[in-house]
Amino acid sequence: MAIAIPSDRSTPAAARRGMSDLAIRNWFIIPTLIFLIVFNIFPLLYSLGYSFTDYRASMNDPAHWVGLQNYRELLADENIWNNFTLTAKYVVASVAGQVIVGFGAALLMNRPIPGKGLLTTMMMLPMMMCMAVVGLFWQLLYNPSWGIVNYLLFTDGKEWLSNPDWALYAVAITDIWMWSPFVMLLSLAGLSAIPPSLYEAAAIDRASRWFVFRRITLPLVAPLLLIAVIFRTMEAFKTFDIAYVMTSMDETELVAIRLYKMAFLEWQTGRSCALAYLMLLAVLAITNVYVKYLNRLKAR
Repeated sequence: MAIAIPSDRSTPAAARRGMSDLAIRNWFIIPTLIFLIVFNIFPLLYSLGYSFTDYRASMNDPAHWVGLQNYRELLADENIWNNFTLTAKYVVASVAGQVIVGFGAALLMNRPIPGKGLLTTMMMLPMMMCMAVVGLFWQLLYNPSWGIVNYLLFTDGKEWLSNPDWALYAVAITDIWMWSPFVMLLSLAGLSAIPPSLYEAAAIDRASRWFVFRRITLPLVAPLLLIAVIFRTMEAFKTFDIAYVMTSMDETELVAIRLYKMAFLEWQTGRSCALAYLMLLAVLAITNVYVKYLNRLKAR
């Protein structure tokens, strides 16, 4: 019996050229790894080394090793602790507002609505805009002379961005307006994935709307909602553009703004690198708490 020998046409083109699947995969992965090492990992380790020195980028003097001195001075500085406190207040106000507005909008959009796709797209436009442009736009809205905010709230002449008691929360409202659609998008995905049979069973049992929300809707959406909270907490902690553009008061000097001034206005390169790593540790600690709670939700 003759054995059929496959012709060259039946073999893949990559195999005829001598390229295996592993080689093709490496052609895609290796350039990405090189890019990450050069532009992410190397600067990260390089700045870590500078955080233990007294180096100043504005001077030609070599860096001198000072050990943990930069970290000790930063942790003992009351102004730095005040920056972290303001940042914590901003993160809580901003993220809480985004969750309330975004999840509420998702509940409203999770039903048959004429033009739902177009309406959802229009609601996502704010988060597609440049943050500096959004800051300038809302700065005009808060203007005490012709801003529409005072007109709508019947508070003529109120200076929101120069008031120490309201400036931080005015910036947080801007961030809420810009990023609530992100929370809405993830929440809407979670709501759409809930089986309708659960609501039908609850309706047969004559469960109240609050019971359905508390026992069905919220538990099933919670994992995606918590993922949105994780991302928005990390980004809110690093907020710089909006706060810097809208107001330059000490009452709104977040940690990112203090880091910018220390690094590029005061040229304390080594100390600013240490502050950046303190920010990184704070973000990692908060994220770790969220991830542990997320794993508990998935385990239920």
